[in-house]
Amino acid sequence: MCIANADSANRPHSPLAAITLACLCAMILVPSRTAASAAELKSPDGQTVVAFYLADDGGLFYRVAYRGRPILVDSRLGLDLKDSPPMDRAFRIVELAESSRDETWRPVYGERSEIRDHYNQLVIDLEDRQSPPRRLQLTFRAYDEGAAWCYTLPEQEGLKDFVVAAEKTEFRFADNHVAWPVYSAQGVYERARLDDIKPNCERPLTVQLDGGPAVAVGEARLVDYARMRLRPAEGRPHALQSMLASEVKASAPYTTPWRYVMIAESPGGLIEKNYLLLNLNDPCAIADTSWIKPGKVIREVTLTTAGGKACVDFAVQRGLQYIEYDAGWYGPESQGNADATTVTRDTQKAGAQGNLDLHEVIRYAEQRGIGVLVYVNRRALERQLDEILPLYRQWGIKGVKYGFVQVGSEQWTTWLHEAVRKAAEHRLMVDIHDEYRPTGFSRTYPNLMTQEGIRGNECMPPAEHNLILPFTRGLCGAGDYTVCWYCDRIKTTRAHQLAAALVFYSPLQFLFWYDRPQQYRGEPELEFFKQVPTVWDETRVVHGEIGRYITIARRTGDRWFVGTLNAVRRRKLEIPLVFLEPGKVYTAEIHGDESPEGNAPTKVHTRRVAVDSTTVFSADMAANGGEAIRIVPR
Repeated sequence: MCIANADSANRPHSPLAAITLACLCAMILVPSRTAASAAELKSPDGQTVVAFYLADDGGLFYRVAYRGRPILVDSRLGLDLKDSPPMDRAFRIVELAESSRDETWRPVYGERSEIRDHYNQLVIDLEDRQSPPRRLQLTFRAYDEGAAWCYTLPEQEGLKDFVVAAEKTEFRFADNHVAWPVYSAQGVYERARLDDIKPNCERPLTVQLDGGPAVAVGEARLVDYARMRLRPAEGRPHALQSMLASEVKASAPYTTPWRYVMIAESPGGLIEKNYLLLNLNDPCAIADTSWIKPGKVIREVTLTTAGGKACVDFAVQRGLQYIEYDAGWYGPESQGNADATTVTRDTQKAGAQGNLDLHEVIRYAEQRGIGVLVYVNRRALERQLDEILPLYRQWGIKGVKYGFVQVGSEQWTTWLHEAVRKAAEHRLMVDIHDEYRPTGFSRTYPNLMTQEGIRGNECMPPAEHNLILPFTRGLCGAGDYTVCWYCDRIKTTRAHQLAAALVFYSPLQFLFWYDRPQQYRGEPELEFFKQVPTVWDETRVVHGEIGRYITIARRTGDRWFVGTLNAVRRRKLEIPLVFLEPGKVYTAEIHGDESPEGNAPTKVHTRRVAVDSTTVFSADMAANGGEAIRIVPR
């Protein structure tokens, strides 16, 4: 059930939060602007300031500052409409409307059990000099977590149906800061200066200002629009511009997705504020969410009845909740005529030896309290979606992994989110692969449990890459990283893999991705995989540096789990347990690298100690190592 408790809405602003039409701050507003061409909006805590102004030609510009420091300066706004003059200049302000909200709501699941949605909002009605005049509405929100804005084309004479050919939204920074771009959703991140970023840069883009703060630029509530990526803004230093994946056909009234800049004192602070994307999405649209159950998953790849039952038994033994039949259970996934309404095993798949009675496996799993998920390639999804979803519910399947879905364009963005809605109608959870990146839709349809859009253990990235992901890709939502254990291609220590199950948030967390049940040898450290949840009541970042190390502490009930990942060099980190309840004694089970030198990467050392809120751990980790801790009350 989705619960919202409004503390206040549309209440009067405090003086700090007020919107003014005067030029209150020369750093924020252009001094020569008149009261009729400029406006300012402050966050509830007064630290984030958004300023909008019209240039002399009626052009649309905005700025964002944080604690008096310019973050985005003189950044353009506007839309290009096909077969129509661009909507980016010759405007005048018709009306301003201010409001605020302070609401606490409870997600169905997440990285925290309560989320505060607290912002001040300014809606600017604009009119251009065309004949008849065209109306455009800009909505700005100022949060303690950052700022967001979107465009609305209201219903009006002469502009009912239209095509957005391009968007002119700019993100112009005050200096040539360091950033971490990537050019495909599952690509390799690099460290670069803003002026060196190339076209087609993924979002969110994390930027580190010298001396702080850290910021992330991205989009939220992408449901029926074209995906935004980023490219250099021509002729504008340190500036990026929105880059749409396709034209957008729409009818007024129409509102675009949000563009946002998330702001925190440190990169780790961005992780603690990543709920901003959820706040920018619509509330839960599913009345009864009792069937949506997060959990841990093992993949079945033999495509046999025996293999499925072995995975079920392993799941029961090792505290997993689901098994997933991967590609090939209904035939070759790449063939356009493969029929996903049938159980027709692809005999060419490696390891596919034996018969598959999927219905028998589902029955067996249900008896043992384990759910079954299935993978379906987009070729079958596009042809058979309306047929297979009710059929799978009838079979007793709990969820579907949508594979190789088409992303980017307005057409496929709309199709994909409609496919998630349709799955909800049949009480099916969804995991989306491959290039899809989330923008917060799981708040509205929480049956969208997780998605790829992340370079995980399918590619066996090095530890340094793993230490970039939480501060970049991890800001926009769950990532299906596919943690491994026995696979000999892992480029990190096993303690690193244990901690990854906590650091990389995913309500459906795939473990033992390249492993098989028969490989299990009773390693005591695997108790951490058994005990670790996949969703949380509270999340804190103890410390972290992009590409180097991170420690995250997450709580469920009265239990805490702490994960540390390390990269580049051997490192000893102090981990204070100040988040524990004062005066209470706990038992900590610590799984760390047996050899900090990294000479024994398959071995984990486990110890148990009594701790309290004054305890400070010293984690001695290999260059590609980690540490995983479970803390429970005595």
